[in-house]
Amino acid sequence: MFRTVAELVEIAQKENILISEVMIRQEMDVKEKTRKEVFAEMEKNLQVMERAIDDAMQGVESVTGLTGGDAVRIQKYMKEKTPLSGHLMMDAVSKAMGTNEVNAAMGIICATPTAGSAGCVPGTLFAVKEQLHPTREQMIRYLFTAGAFGFVVANNAFISGAAGGCQAEVGSAGAMASAAIVEMAGGTPQQSAEAFAITLKNMLGLVCDPVAGLVEVPCVKRNAGGSSLAIVSADLALAGVTSKIPCDEVIGAMYRIGKQMPSSLRETGEGGLADTPTGRLLKEKIFGMTM
Repeated sequence: MFRTVAELVEIAQKENILISEVMIRQEMDVKEKTRKEVFAEMEKNLQVMERAIDDAMQGVESVTGLTGGDAVRIQKYMKEKTPLSGHLMMDAVSKAMGTNEVNAAMGIICATPTAGSAGCVPGTLFAVKEQLHPTREQMIRYLFTAGAFGFVVANNAFISGAAGGCQAEVGSAGAMASAAIVEMAGGTPQQSAEAFAITLKNMLGLVCDPVAGLVEVPCVKRNAGGSSLAIVSADLALAGVTSKIPCDEVIGAMYRIGKQMPSSLRETGEGGLADTPTGRLLKEKIFGMTM
C-alpha cells in the first residue's frame, strides 16, 4: 500500500514495474479480486469515456443552454484550418470539453476524479491515442496510472471544488492525465511524478466559481485548460525537465491553499465569475429570480 507519490515511485523503481502495475496490484489486494476482474472493471470505465466522447461529437446541449456544441465546433475548425497549438492539443481540448458537455447535458460520464473535471483524463487519452497507437491494455493502464496519482491526492488533500477549489478538481485531473501520458509515452515513474507536479503547481490557487452553481461555466472550458497543460507538462517531463518542488510537497501546498480559500470561492457560486454582472444575470435568467 502506498500513500504518497514518493512511495508509489519507489515501489515502481524497486520492483522495476510500471506505476499502473503498482495500482493494479493494490486494487487486486484491497478488493480481493483477480487481475482479470480488476481489468474488467476499468475496461467498463474506459467504455463509458468512449461513449461520452462519441456522444459529444454528435453535438449535445445542456438544459440551460449555457454549454454545448463547442466540441463539434473545435473539430470543424481543425478540419478547416491548421490549429496554432497543434492538432493533438486541440483534439484533446475538444474531447475534454465534449465529455463535460455530455455531463452538463445529463449524459453518462466517468468521474475522474469528479464530474466537473471528468474531461481531462479521457480527453488526453483519446487524443494521444492517435499518435502513440496504444493497445487496449495500455489504454486501460493509462487509467490505472491516473488513478494511482488520484488516490494519493484524495488521501492527502482533496479532489472536490467544495473542499479545495477547482485546483483540487481540474488541477488534480490535469495532473493525473499528465502522469498517465508520460507512462504511455514510455517515460519513467519519476518522470510521471515530475509531470504531475508541474501540472498541479501551475493550477495552484484556481478557484471553484460555477455560474448559477451549475457545473457548466467555467467548468467545461477549464477542462480544456487542464488537458492542454497536461500535455505540455508531459512533454516537459519527457524532455528531462523536473519540478524543483517535490510532487508530494506540491500536493501539500494545494491542500493548504484550499484550506485558506474563502467559502465564496469553493463551489458555492457566490464569488469569482459567478459574482460578475453577467454571472448574476445568467443565474437570474436560469432560475427566474434575483439572488
